[in-house]
Amino acid sequence: LTKLKSTGTLSYDQVADLSGLKSPYPVIKKLLKADAILLLEKVKDRYVPKTEKRIRFHEHYLPAFKLQELLNELERWDKQQEVVLYMLQQMPVLRSPEINQGGLPKAQIKARCSDSALNTLLKKDVLEEFEVRLSRFPLDPNHQEPELRLSPRQTEVRQEVLQALDEKGVALLHGVTGSGKTEVLIQMIKDTLQSGHQVLFLLPEIALTTQLAQRLKRFFGEVLGIYHSRYSENERVEVWRGVLEGRFQVVAGVRSSIFLPFDDLGLIIVDEEHEASYKQFDPAPRYHARDMALVLARYHQCPVILSSATPSLESFYLAQTGKYGLIKLEERFGGLPLPKISFAEPPQVAKGEQLLFHFGERLRTDIEAALEAGEQVILFQNRRGYAPYLQCSACSWIPKCENCAVSLTYHQYNQELRCHYCGFKKPLVRSCEACSSTAMQQVGFGTQRIEEEARLLFPQAKIQRMDVDTTRSRDAIENMIDDFASGKIDILIGTQMVSKGLDFEKVSLVGVMDADHMIHFPDFRAHERAFQMLTQVSGRSGRKKEQGRVLMQTRDYGQEVLQFVQKHNYEGFYKQEIEERKQYFYPPFARIILLRVKSMDKALCQKAAERLHAALQLQIPDDVTLTLPHEPLINKVRNRYIREVVLFFPRDYPAKRLKHRIANAVDQVKGEKEFGKIRIILDVDPV
Repeated sequence: LTKLKSTGTLSYDQVADLSGLKSPYPVIKKLLKADAILLLEKVKDRYVPKTEKRIRFHEHYLPAFKLQELLNELERWDKQQEVVLYMLQQMPVLRSPEINQGGLPKAQIKARCSDSALNTLLKKDVLEEFEVRLSRFPLDPNHQEPELRLSPRQTEVRQEVLQALDEKGVALLHGVTGSGKTEVLIQMIKDTLQSGHQVLFLLPEIALTTQLAQRLKRFFGEVLGIYHSRYSENERVEVWRGVLEGRFQVVAGVRSSIFLPFDDLGLIIVDEEHEASYKQFDPAPRYHARDMALVLARYHQCPVILSSATPSLESFYLAQTGKYGLIKLEERFGGLPLPKISFAEPPQVAKGEQLLFHFGERLRTDIEAALEAGEQVILFQNRRGYAPYLQCSACSWIPKCENCAVSLTYHQYNQELRCHYCGFKKPLVRSCEACSSTAMQQVGFGTQRIEEEARLLFPQAKIQRMDVDTTRSRDAIENMIDDFASGKIDILIGTQMVSKGLDFEKVSLVGVMDADHMIHFPDFRAHERAFQMLTQVSGRSGRKKEQGRVLMQTRDYGQEVLQFVQKHNYEGFYKQEIEERKQYFYPPFARIILLRVKSMDKALCQKAAERLHAALQLQIPDDVTLTLPHEPLINKVRNRYIREVVLFFPRDYPAKRLKHRIANAVDQVKGEKEFGKIRIILDVDPV
């Protein structure tokens, strides 16, 4: 990858030499799966340029008198004369002969004139056919760049960012939701382009790319390239070549955009830098796009701006300790107040009864009031499907995946149970496989069920659901966002796809269906993620006019995390959380290396993990903490059992030397015949 950065392309033989492999295909396959590279050499066979057949006059007929002679000759041939007259009407070559060079699309002429007459004129060499290559990202000939006006505070922030970049090279822009961070970033991009350099604008996921890319397109037009996995291979090749050839000076894209062949980066922006989706875990190579952006910046000697309303604790800690510059934007654009956050208890049922609706009385009332006022509502439930799982009320049996150690999620529309890890699915279970009881009840709820209940409770409202299941088609996200922005949707129900980056004028109410399930999770980052997600989704409310409202359904609104969210108190949350991280030696005070052992044989997996632990104990120094082999929360995926060993070491520890010792231990275990087919996966600072 380093070599690719300097050369742009590599041949198969070069990849083989660099990797030290006789065949380059294994390493190429891994990089392709991670969307890190494009096989440009191979794509020549599969890459199909977008072309169009066009028709123009043969240059012999361009003089006016020749065209007049031609029309006289064709008086007997009405259809042929009609073709010539239509072309003269569309292309006034008598006034501007150079127009003929571009011609007319053949399909356009065939739609209006006789096909046989056109072919006859081509055979007579009156007309000539040629082919042009079209861009899959056509330019808008009427594009006009809008005026960008920064508020006095935004202008101050821009100057503070510039100063921080001069001093530190990395600036963390911490601005509350709706504070106008994007406008500041756009101005920074304009400044960089004027100095003749390229810009990379990283975004965490496709849903966020869609709306922000539309805003960026208005400012940067033809020099902006968009890059993500929803594009076809041909489109991604075109963006790749556009960067290589200098057509795209600004690229907005997801994490794989860092592998595009930039040669003169002047600025890298990592928007929503706290997002876990910047981490590539499976398949290899495993990397965090935020960290890779810093490495890429050092390579190009360019500055980096990290931007977020809820920065990761690691980034904020580095800013607080002076490694990064820290700039705060603590008020919303236009002086609008931050949304008012309230709590309400979810509806309750007696034990053994089925809950009819998951909308509490207060949430229903608030939604009705918003709809009556002609406003829009976002409902957030960070779980897709109809119900997380089914359970037999007689014996508590739960249908589970055959390949993974997880329960199957109920999807009502397809009447099936589905695994969200391996894709396994089976028809809906009507009776218990353990006791044959038909008393199967749904436990919990997902976005499908919220959508169904909302349609029953608010029959006059136009309702749409945004999650992985409804956005599988290429343009689904863009169409849904456009419909919501134009008022064609009253209530948008979604997972984390609706929680960040989206900017809608008429959203006055955000409802969080279940705030509790995000907090009580066995992960040291659970509270951080809950705070970030709840703050971000709250920020979708009241961004343009009056103060927005947020209603969170929770059984325990006294939880400290929720109190910090309600008060919009990021720094208070940070101070509390950072003390706990320090006490228990978690990032940012420590770094983590995760070793994951996988095998289709459960006993062999455990034995290999124990052998790896023993080998590591002999290799690593005493100041590195090593955990015993243990089962993760989900201990089986795709028929492979999983065991984990985790290493904790100080942040300033020489990691390269440690990684070398770990590699020796892994090679030692893998070298034993018994463990030859065991998979051992290493991941640094897993998210």
